[in-house]
Amino acid sequence: MPDGAGDRVDPDHLVVGHVSKPHGTKGELFVWPLTDRPDEVLGPGRTVLLGDEEGALADDADELVVERSRPFKRGTLVKFEGLDERNDVEAFAGRYLLVPIDGLAQLEEGEVFYHQLLGSEVVTADGETVGRVREVYETAPAHLLEVKAEDGKVHLVPFSERIVRKVDVGARRIVIKPPPGLLEL
Repeated sequence: MPDGAGDRVDPDHLVVGHVSKPHGTKGELFVWPLTDRPDEVLGPGRTVLLGDEEGALADDADELVVERSRPFKRGTLVKFEGLDERNDVEAFAGRYLLVPIDGLAQLEEGEVFYHQLLGSEVVTADGETVGRVREVYETAPAHLLEVKAEDGKVHLVPFSERIVRKVDVGARRIVIKPPPGLLEL
């Protein structure tokens, strides 16, 4: 099978944040949210799991209950219940926070998790096969799909409504209408 064409196995947990460093002396952590809904996922009373430095669920995956959180600069300051000193949280720096996928709110119409796009076949509206999605990059102004063709050529396709016309998660197929020249880059 072509690269990424095998059966996709959905994960049990999703990464929702990266712990940058402790903040202050009272057990707060500076977290880079890796979700569009940080207020929901990192809100008071929510439970997250501590992952490892690679984003996998750690063997020692402690359940952490959010006591409070607040926006800070371009991230979020999070305080977990029972961790009241800087020393209690210093070992969390560089690790990821995860949540069970079944504990997340339902996606809105037209929304997808990026992991659902990986391995999807990309075709043009005219039926031409472009390749398969290998990676999704979060960039501005639009996120990019890295699509690898069978001949090894790699295309970067903006994930925007102007170009992506249809996403069928179940069929693992994305239909695009690329502007002239996009696939020749």
